[in-house]
Amino acid sequence: MTKTNSKLRVIPLGGLNEIGKNMTLIEYKNEMVVIDCGLSFPEDEMLGIDIVIPDITYLLKNKDKIKGIFITHGHEDHIGALPYVLKKLNVPVYGTRLSLGLIEVKLKEHKLNNTKLITVNAGDKFKLDNMEVEFIRTNHSIPDACSIAIHTDIGTIFHTGDFKIDYTPIDEDIMDFHRIAEIGKKGVLLMLADSTNVERSGSTMSERTVGDTLDDIFMNADGRIIVATFASNIHRVQQIINSADKYNRKVAVSGRSMVNVVNVATELGYLNMPEGMLIELNEIKDYKPEEIVIITTGSQGEPMSALSRMAASEHKKMEIIPGDLVVISAHPIPGNEKTVSRVINQLFEKGADVIYDDLAEVHVSGHACKEELKLMHRLVRPKYFIPVHGEFRHLKQHAELAVSLGMPEENVFTISSGTVVEFDKNSAKIAGTVPSGRILVDGLGVGDVGNIVLRDRKHLSEDGLMVVVVTISKEDGKVLAGPDIISRGFVYVRESEDLIEKARIVVKEALIECENRQIREWAYLKNTIKDELKNYLYEKTKRNPMILPIIMEV
Repeated sequence: MTKTNSKLRVIPLGGLNEIGKNMTLIEYKNEMVVIDCGLSFPEDEMLGIDIVIPDITYLLKNKDKIKGIFITHGHEDHIGALPYVLKKLNVPVYGTRLSLGLIEVKLKEHKLNNTKLITVNAGDKFKLDNMEVEFIRTNHSIPDACSIAIHTDIGTIFHTGDFKIDYTPIDEDIMDFHRIAEIGKKGVLLMLADSTNVERSGSTMSERTVGDTLDDIFMNADGRIIVATFASNIHRVQQIINSADKYNRKVAVSGRSMVNVVNVATELGYLNMPEGMLIELNEIKDYKPEEIVIITTGSQGEPMSALSRMAASEHKKMEIIPGDLVVISAHPIPGNEKTVSRVINQLFEKGADVIYDDLAEVHVSGHACKEELKLMHRLVRPKYFIPVHGEFRHLKQHAELAVSLGMPEENVFTISSGTVVEFDKNSAKIAGTVPSGRILVDGLGVGDVGNIVLRDRKHLSEDGLMVVVVTISKEDGKVLAGPDIISRGFVYVRESEDLIEKARIVVKEALIECENRQIREWAYLKNTIKDELKNYLYEKTKRNPMILPIIMEV
């Protein structure tokens, strides 16, 4: 039986020193609550990997203590890992209607039908044995976003979730400043706050400024308008619909995730679309170009996204034509600049006009800039602070911001995922670490691709592969057939016949030497082939392909 810990423990399992994969664990006495369960997208060197999710080893060890997963909002970096985690942890999920609507679509795709989904409204509180979880309305680039306060007898933990301060939000649901200030006045032990935009001075512009820009674009456009944005940016989708309505255009939707989100958001009442406005993509040919708007995925230049396929003439239902106006309503995420640039060039080559980046105010961030972060700190007035949701530079700058507002430096914890911070009423300290890190998802495989496999993939991608097939006699170890050499990604065999022929001779001579010394162990034979061939190929080509010897005995 595990010992009950009377200290309040906060353990981020993802989202620190990285963008995405957000997950935080709060542990007190015999209870645990998890805030968010997100994914991140693979880095360039993660060849073949689809998504990255948090390591939940510590959660699995304590599965009986977990009371639920509490979701701040419905973005992928906060809900995307749920299907994988819920296969191993059967716990209830709490979230607002839109968040749960998007989660439900994911769980159906993964054939998970037994999860208990509990709908909450901003302002709701859930009483557990030792904690009370409260949802508080905030603003973000998706409706129904909340901060979460965890109340305990040691003190209150306030987790901002992703937020911005928007005094004129699209849905009129303004952040609950009153409740946040009230919680701050009663006293907050710890705040964890979004650090994504801490480098930007001033305040994030209101989402409504994009609506004015879109109206101007729609008023002056003569042909079809194609708007690429994040599927989950429902406020932006609503503004595109509003402009389309104003200028009598029909709306078609392209991209699987965009179709899913539009369907869920419309069904739940978060998108208001006039009847008869939405048409199928294959119906656009029945209308004049000036009567059409297409909302699509692909604002980040993702290779398989709808916009990328249109740009490369690979989309089944739609072709870019001269006169099309493409609006990319998103800033490139760091690392995606090249792919976005390539798509923009392809669109121009096809005769389209493209509005992107700073050519017009077609995108505003969903995250708080410096002045908004200062306001949040002043409202909450926490005793201790952990900056979350950002790379190390963001966390460091957010920590410095807190200190500049008067917080003692020793009360700010700039930590990494897996670090345990322990609190009682009068003190806080770092109390070790738990397993954390990245679990790589490749197709149906979850966690079966590790560093060694990635290293091999990198090796193959850089230097190629050479397979050597040899048949030897079981009786005396003589070479009966081969060696045959197959090259993939190293040299083109037909144009390198001399090199391949000499490589065969090198292998044959190495095997004859082993035969003369009466060496028959496969491991030794394979290593000999690898070493001799590697030395020869490096001398001739200055390259090191992966060498795979296959020995057959007959």
